[in-house]
Amino acid sequence: MSMPTRAAFQLTVGGLLLAGAVGAHAANLAFLNDTPISYMKQADNDSLKAAAFEALDKKQDGESVAWNNEGLRNSTKIEAQLTPDATSKTGDRTCRQMHVVLSAKGQSMNLNPQFCREGTGRWVLQKKH
Repeated sequence: MSMPTRAAFQLTVGGLLLAGAVGAHAANLAFLNDTPISYMKQADNDSLKAAAFEALDKKQDGESVAWNNEGLRNSTKIEAQLTPDATSKTGDRTCRQMHVVLSAKGQSMNLNPQFCREGTGRWVLQKKH
């Protein structure tokens, strides 16, 4: 999986490094090559995304969900702790912060994407400006 694909996943699942990963890659900051996200394959991305949306739908603020990529045919074990927090409502619009701690090969990274939805619609990642 190419770095731009990883960056796209990051934005989809929660701004997982926001545009910083793409910018860092372009700036030749090779240290990002060994971050947990760099070991993820498409099946990992899809599974983590599903776990994040399930947590947003079913967990209260501060309740965590553990995720791992066991059974997804990736030789690198990847784990995540997903914790929705800071739920706010304005009319029919609900927004939630998601704290994600992603770990692989002894390294971890902390991500804090925000998602919003109208009514019971789909959660949509909010771009940070």
